Amino acid sequence: MSVAIVMGSESDFGVVMRAGEMLRNFGVEHEYHVISAHRSPDKAREFAISAERKGVRVIIAAAGKAAHLGGILAAYTSLPVIGVPIKSAAFGGLDALLSTVQMPTGVPVAAVAVDGAENAAILAVQILALENQSLRVQLVAYKEKLAAKVDEVEEKIQNAEL
Repeated sequence: MSVAIVMGSESDFGVVMRAGEMLRNFGVEHEYHVISAHRSPDKAREFAISAERKGVRVIIAAAGKAAHLGGILAAYTSLPVIGVPIKSAAFGGLDALLSTVQMPTGVPVAAVAVDGAENAAILAVQILALENQSLRVQLVAYKEKLAAKVDEVEEKIQNAEL
């Protein structure tokens, strides 16, 4: 079981490495790839066609600007593809977000927030946890920690107001 984290260019690595860190925290195998939908479309096609055979179960595709990477990969595989729109200087990531979510019927790409690599990793873990009890247990514990942090903050604020 593994997750492939694919980025459109080297400049995306600062964002996607956070997905790798999150996957590592859950003990999920992952690998990184640099593939451009526009500059190396043949590589994108070959990667998508062969990913499942190589043990990939979920693909995280991060790209900025035109952000067609998730779509091109989804066109050639039946694996779940999660798009991470990368923030750009010109439009703040809105261009990438729209390119990621506006897919035609039959070629879905799930999307997370702009630069939302951590959520992409958590979504990948949730997908893998459908068939992995150990991951399910870890997810429950993770969500419980999130709730506990909220309670801690609330308690601090209430105590400060008194």
